[in-house]
Amino acid sequence: MELPAITAPDVDARRAAVARHAELDVPDGALGRLAELGVWLAAAQGVCPPRPLARPRLVVIAGDHGIAAAGVSAHAPGDTLRQIAGIQEHTAPVGVLAAVAGVSMRVVDVALDTDEGDQRRIRRGSGRIDREDALTADEVDRALAVGRALADEEVDAGADLLVPASLGVGATTPAATLVAALTGTEPVAVIGRGSGIDDAGWMRKAAAVRDALRRARPYVRDPLALLRVAGGADIAALTGFCVQAALRRTPVLLDGLVVGAAALLADELAKGAREWWLYAQRSPDPAMAPVEEHLGLSPVLDLGIRLGDGTGAVAAVPLLQMAVRLLGEAGHA
Repeated sequence: MELPAITAPDVDARRAAVARHAELDVPDGALGRLAELGVWLAAAQGVCPPRPLARPRLVVIAGDHGIAAAGVSAHAPGDTLRQIAGIQEHTAPVGVLAAVAGVSMRVVDVALDTDEGDQRRIRRGSGRIDREDALTADEVDRALAVGRALADEEVDAGADLLVPASLGVGATTPAATLVAALTGTEPVAVIGRGSGIDDAGWMRKAAAVRDALRRARPYVRDPLALLRVAGGADIAALTGFCVQAALRRTPVLLDGLVVGAAALLADELAKGAREWWLYAQRSPDPAMAPVEEHLGLSPVLDLGIRLGDGTGAVAAVPLLQMAVRLLGEAGHA
């Protein structure tokens, strides 16, 4: 996969933002992480003070997973469609918070296991990764292209902050497998409760990740092969989305394990992409700890939210808006 080099965020704008904060009539460092957020946005936008976010955009990429049949989720296979309806009707938590934070939303079906499909759909559900490949090589390429095209569409329409998100029953199982493969973490250390599984479900999930990881380990140095063997169409599309956002010099808020796994793969494919990402909030899922360490990103918030649909990231958007206002409007000494 041939990609252009990632351009780093603007160093001069970053320095100007740091200097501007140093001139504020507050003790040095008193604004803590809030000041850092403004500096990050200034560098991403290439201007100081940064512009207020005019069109933050949440893009939920949905897909079903064959591994759900192994009983790794508290939700039944096929429940993804119901969850999508909650987002579209603004009754799901992320829909409620997005309205408060001024974030518009879009849901894209890349692998739902339903009769009627979005034009972006790659296939009906991804393969059961403990026994078979998630995708074909061609499907990996197509899913990556879909994710990149989605990022392009949003940036071209004026999005100045992108929030990739995931929805799909069983999706944290391939995500945990990919994290374990890419970071060299033992399977038992990446198994979380996900959708709220009980002890028996946890054991089923651990067995599924163990078996999938056994199949994936020969490909740890090949991100595209990992997506084929142990990923999914949604994770591949999210990977392409994160890559293209960085190529388009657009800041991204990361949140949730599935997006975290995609970010690991995106940074493998496009070195330096992580410079364009902010880790919105610490997930209680144990697999996110190695993601955080591997990418060198520290969370803005620690809310204990373990949803993958962008809820935690949306909650951080008002803080970014506050950071922008501070740089632009706070009085100087």
